[in-house]
Amino acid sequence: MSSQLLLGLDTGGTFTDAALCREDGTVEFAAKSLTTKADLSIGIGKAIAAVLEEAPEDAIKRIALVSISTTLATNAVVESHGQPVCLVMIGQTDAALDRAGLREALSGDPAIFVAGGHNNNGDEKAPLDEVALRQAVTDVADKVSAFAISSQFASRNPSHEIKARNIVREVCGKPVTCGHELSSNLDMPRRALTAFLNARLVPLITELIDAVSGFLAGRGIDAPVMVVRGDGSLMTAETALEKPVETVMSGPAASVVGARYLTGDDDLLVVDMGGTTTDIALMRGGTPILNPDGAAVAGWRTMVEAIAVHTVGLGGDSEISIGDGGALRAGPRRAVPLSLLATEHPEVLKELKEQRERGFRRSTDARFLTRLRKLNANASKLSVIEQSVWDRLEDGPVAFESLIIDRIPRQPIQRLVDRGLAIYSGFTPSDAAHVLGRHETWSTEAAVLGAEIWAEFEPKPNHPLAEDATAFANLVFEQVIRQSGEAILTAILEDEGVELNRHARLPLIDYLMARAFADKSAGNGNSLLDLTLRFCLPIAGVGAPAATYYPALAERTGSALRLPEYGHVANAVGAVVGGVTQRHTILISSPAQGRYRVHLPDTVRDFSDLEEAAAIAQEVAESEARRAALAAGAAAIEMKLDRQDRIVTHGDGVTKIFIDSTVTATAKGRPKLGS
Repeated sequence: MSSQLLLGLDTGGTFTDAALCREDGTVEFAAKSLTTKADLSIGIGKAIAAVLEEAPEDAIKRIALVSISTTLATNAVVESHGQPVCLVMIGQTDAALDRAGLREALSGDPAIFVAGGHNNNGDEKAPLDEVALRQAVTDVADKVSAFAISSQFASRNPSHEIKARNIVREVCGKPVTCGHELSSNLDMPRRALTAFLNARLVPLITELIDAVSGFLAGRGIDAPVMVVRGDGSLMTAETALEKPVETVMSGPAASVVGARYLTGDDDLLVVDMGGTTTDIALMRGGTPILNPDGAAVAGWRTMVEAIAVHTVGLGGDSEISIGDGGALRAGPRRAVPLSLLATEHPEVLKELKEQRERGFRRSTDARFLTRLRKLNANASKLSVIEQSVWDRLEDGPVAFESLIIDRIPRQPIQRLVDRGLAIYSGFTPSDAAHVLGRHETWSTEAAVLGAEIWAEFEPKPNHPLAEDATAFANLVFEQVIRQSGEAILTAILEDEGVELNRHARLPLIDYLMARAFADKSAGNGNSLLDLTLRFCLPIAGVGAPAATYYPALAERTGSALRLPEYGHVANAVGAVVGGVTQRHTILISSPAQGRYRVHLPDTVRDFSDLEEAAAIAQEVAESEARRAALAAGAAAIEMKLDRQDRIVTHGDGVTKIFIDSTVTATAKGRPKLGS
């Protein structure tokens, strides 16, 4: 009898990867396809089809699990993409938006403030103003795609969030995310941020799962569909649709799990370069290091349990720009490589040739704007100018300079980009790789034209960037290597607890990298420091561009390098070799001496005996963890219970004072396979 197969998928900002594996994770076949954001099913379908073409005819019937990792959620947060969301704050004022980066995250999206909320003990501080909430929701419902609700101390008593959720559903029926459903921790602004990001990501993850499910159904593949969470564990597609924010760091988590499997090493510095970001994570003793404070993305600290990842906007498709002092910089924004754009739209070659022959340079040269995805029916309407730009893009890419010449303001263009509807195209590291003969997949002609144009830019009068296209491409190549080293060094310093504020850290990292990468044969010049940089753990280079850049980085730093055979699809491999893990924590507080309050998922209960309260907490925690694990697709569940009491000694040195207790149940199991 033929063994069952596992199909791992990873949908990133640039590529969609597929890996067909045995039950033990051994890779049988692998393939990559471009991610098609306008219709994700196209890229997903091509990747799966490419794998199945190599597989035996009976492979479709043998597929017993399909598991997806993705960087779409992470990239959407990094690039501030997403549909408008309304944040409902209960028991707070506008001042709360100045904490946890909430105001910046909202980026103009509406916020509603109504009376209500609870205190630290879970007692109602003020009644929920249901009338005001109902009217406010009615006023903004047609302007947003979803709602996020965060109430004061909802982690101690979620009743007001639940009431508010019911009101929103009754008024408009749009998706709603409540903060207490995502985290039981305190810190309302961070819980609000997590709920807001979750609401914003619902349409994106829905599109992804629908695309995968639709293609599988069309090919007759009947298997459970799982999604990788930010901690590397798995959950069902249905769970992911409810909690898409838990897929933040999904791609990096799958990459770490996959890198460990592919290299066989238990201690690694996993560096995953994709098209949009580079993700750096630490593996110790075969286990990814988790971030105890929650996933941090683009400067925002969420309450999502995830591996400790240092994410920077550096990838093969990072837009090249000129920074302070005339130096090149890659990222953090993604752009469609000119070489890829010309492959899909050959007419842009004519525009590039005309710009090259013009004889003078404009800042808009070698830049285009193109549609990225379809308009979402739930999105708010475009402004008149946004609509005019959108219409201009109907027939394909438009040279950015033509938009500026037509006096179209940059702000409406940027809003289309920020909402993920349109994307810039420009020179990227992928183009430099084409110029240097390191990559030949797309249009080398377009890459060379772009490099020739860029070489003539003059950050300073009469000082062009480079002598020719090759010289410019080498500058980009060196810059990517250096920024990769900067990212790894920064991640290590953060992991080792070196506290430097941003203004101090960036100049220090820049100086250390300059000394480490300096030409040793030229001497130190006037510097008193000769620095050699070496990373003590092996670098596991994974992701499509890894083989292009990391050998040079390892050589410059004298570090060990692992480039596994299937490292280019490590995320897809990691998506199928992980397991399901679900935790549920219940707090026992003491609002008064001799009274013990158990904060349950939907209410609070008081007891006069701590052990009786603990017994109920353990029972509910175990039940909730088991229920979540089953819902997440686990089989053969193993349960672990942990109780932590906080008790302090009174000043008399004898009397014990109970502060609180946390009861945590952890349920683990391998995903249930299809028949």
